[in-house]
Amino acid sequence: MIKESQREPNQASFREVVAAGDYFIHTVKQGQTVRLLDLQGNQAADTLFYSAADPGERYSAMDTIREQGNVYLTAGTTLMSNRINPLLKIVADTCGRHDTLGGACATESNTVRYDLEKRCMHACRDSWMLAVNQHPEFSLGKRDITHNINFFMNVPVTADGGLTFEDGISAPGKYVELTACMDVVILISNCPQLNNPCNGYNPTPIEVLIWND
Repeated sequence: MIKESQREPNQASFREVVAAGDYFIHTVKQGQTVRLLDLQGNQAADTLFYSAADPGERYSAMDTIREQGNVYLTAGTTLMSNRINPLLKIVADTCGRHDTLGGACATESNTVRYDLEKRCMHACRDSWMLAVNQHPEFSLGKRDITHNINFFMNVPVTADGGLTFEDGISAPGKYVELTACMDVVILISNCPQLNNPCNGYNPTPIEVLIWND
């Protein structure tokens, strides 16, 4: 569902551009709103969310899908935790839908899907592991890398129940905004994937903006 925001970028309390293939980790306080902005279009932002108070509580794709009765995420969706608590609510979305089934790229999946020589290519799971190792203050580890959301990524469900990776449905300037229902840690891999069309075979930067209300 398309829903535009009334928030002005120049009133944001925080702004940071995340380079193509880089990671982002930050705490979003309860009541704050975070915008993920697709600067050049057709980029995928693989994102994990955790309770800042207890990282054992984290985003759950299964509980979110069950509670909303829809496999796609968009404005009006409440992201649920594995303890059935609301983590964040999507309050604005100019892309229209986001994937929570396709998972994240890894060196192993690159090898299986594409070619043995692709194993050495950088992947989202590498970005997340680099982030948690460089930022021990968030108390995250390898076992915390679980369900993720692929913001701006187009993964249609086929008639026989399979998944396909298609060209992105985003465009330059498209965004999604989420308001935190509790203090949450957001961990993003700005996907470096070069082998399927989720990034248009050309990873590009995104921008993260945060408003205090």
